[in-house]
Amino acid sequence: MRAIIIGAGITGPVTAMALQKAGIDATVHEAYQRTADGVGAYLNLAANGLAALRVLGIDHRELGGFDTPALELRGSSGRLLAHLAMSRDDAAGTVSQTVRRSDLYIRLRDEAVRRGIPIEYGKRLVDATRTSGGVVASFADGTTAEGDLLIGADGLHSRVREILDPGCPPPRYTGLLNTGGYASGVSVDTPEGLFTMVFGRRAFFAYANRGPGDVWWFANVPRARAATSDELAACTPDRWRAELERLFADDDGPALDLIAATPEIVPPWNTLDLPTVPVWHRGPIGLIGDAAHAISPTSGQGASLAIEDGVLLARFLRDHDEPTAAFAAFEALRRERVEKLIAQAKRTSNQKIPNPLTRVVRDRVILPLVGKAAARTTRDWVTDYRIDWDAPAGRLAA
Repeated sequence: MRAIIIGAGITGPVTAMALQKAGIDATVHEAYQRTADGVGAYLNLAANGLAALRVLGIDHRELGGFDTPALELRGSSGRLLAHLAMSRDDAAGTVSQTVRRSDLYIRLRDEAVRRGIPIEYGKRLVDATRTSGGVVASFADGTTAEGDLLIGADGLHSRVREILDPGCPPPRYTGLLNTGGYASGVSVDTPEGLFTMVFGRRAFFAYANRGPGDVWWFANVPRARAATSDELAACTPDRWRAELERLFADDDGPALDLIAATPEIVPPWNTLDLPTVPVWHRGPIGLIGDAAHAISPTSGQGASLAIEDGVLLARFLRDHDEPTAAFAAFEALRRERVEKLIAQAKRTSNQKIPNPLTRVVRDRVILPLVGKAAARTTRDWVTDYRIDWDAPAGRLAA
């Protein structure tokens, strides 16, 4: 069986390595002429994502991140609202990791190449045509690729999704702009690895102490409508820095010091998700990762879900005689889990949008109750999810 994978971000190389483990050849095709080294901010890899990587023989210590074992939620005055343990996998001795998106991408790409998986650049997909023997992918440079199946791992603005369902609803704006940066030469009074999240008066601010003089932070800025490309382009570095300083001027905490100590602040971008994608597959063509179920970064699960997808789809393709049945079984297993998580993440995003009428209830009732409930919980349906690669075909995960 030969697979065509569209997209060489995080999902594509992981899926290719999982397919290789299942005995299936794959070639990854990337639209851009270059790699994505240095692109993007950072993300969280929860225990479920780390466990899925471990199925492929990839150790969390190879990813270039750092342990983030806990987080604190605080109000704009600095009052502690809740203390939550982040996900951990006691069996492997790992806890949730925070890693630069670029570092994760580079390590996964390089490992895929080391394992002999071809990655071709400058291959922007134009069309995918089903044939009696499988599928033919046509690229903007005039070349084609043939395979038994095609996997769309091409992200939020997936071309494969457009081909499968031209009427698919577009990504949804969640009401927040995202930004972040890396502050250097400044210290915060928190333990290393602890994420502190502040529900500010005008915007949301979070930071983690990576080590002495090295603090990673991000901010979510409420905005009633999505910013246009022209509006984002007009937001120069100096203008954006001044806006962030204005937003956090009245909050307690180190936000202003961290912003000042950040040489380059990541330009703002609209936070988008995909609540539901009606069509995940047709025949030998299917979607995985953000192409099928993009989730808000608020969840801390985007990369972990995509990694799960790649490993699980490879198992289904290994255990089914043909791709159509494998895609159908994959969707039957995954859709409920990911859509439930997307809805949960949107509710969390809503809590980050300041509202004088709801702030008191959120800070005095909702978040303290969340903290107490989390302290009593012994199992988490999100981060305790594990894929059993060697289990019988009828039982894939728990």
